[in-house]
Amino acid sequence: MQIASAGEARTGALGCRVPIPHPDAVLLRALLVHHEDASGSMPALLWRAGDGWQMISSAVLGGGLGPRAWVLNAQVGHGYTRLDPDRHLAEIAQRHGMTGRGVGLMTAARVAEGAFAVDGGVEALVTAGIGVCGWAADPAAPARGAAWTTAADTALATDPAAAVTGPEAGPAAAVPAKAAPGRAAPVPGTVNIVIALPVALSPGAMVNAVATATEAKVQALLDAGFDASGTPTDAVCVAARDAGQEVLFAGPRSEWGSRLARAVHTATWEAALRYRARRLS
Repeated sequence: MQIASAGEARTGALGCRVPIPHPDAVLLRALLVHHEDASGSMPALLWRAGDGWQMISSAVLGGGLGPRAWVLNAQVGHGYTRLDPDRHLAEIAQRHGMTGRGVGLMTAARVAEGAFAVDGGVEALVTAGIGVCGWAADPAAPARGAAWTTAADTALATDPAAAVTGPEAGPAAAVPAKAAPGRAAPVPGTVNIVIALPVALSPGAMVNAVATATEAKVQALLDAGFDASGTPTDAVCVAARDAGQEVLFAGPRSEWGSRLARAVHTATWEAALRYRARRLS
């Protein structure tokens, strides 16, 4: 199992950071690029996958199941206020030369602190911000109503008495959170998971792979010391080859599902530990 920061880079001729993919990445060779938003220059991870891929994702841009040629995981500032994250992501991708259909994820987490892992040919790249987290079926959570909005509909709150949301696009409810006296409001976060497999998966196995990745994420968060199943804005993207004999199963005890689970667990665990270390430093 190999682990490395997504932000590993060398210095170019003008002192600029020139991102390079992890040396063990064969499929998921993501680059660290930059884009402009209201907070200034922000980083993003861009995987130019090319043709020949089927992807399934919960992302706001390119979500669902079908052929996709690239994946973008863009970091935005905590004051993000745009109400069209899908269009924003498409603009960023286009500025970096992406054409055709792709997947766009958004996060307030530091994408340069993401982690990469590979197991038996399955590669995973995870970025993690876990400032607002909890259990999916928390019985104490109020029902979503008029006071609850999607992350794409609301600016990130700076008032400790306001509802705090992460900017990850998608059908995610806001998390109401109040800071303790004398403390800042929790920092919004998102766990974004991108996975690449060197084999074709059947449509059912693609769905199975999403479930397996989610199980592995929860296990990793617990192993990293977080009493939570995730954040309200987590997203996942699974990419499998378009050609070849389809694998029918991707559960955690199947050949390819078990490899996927271990890769996601390792990358999520490492990304979560980096997040914890930075917040406690």
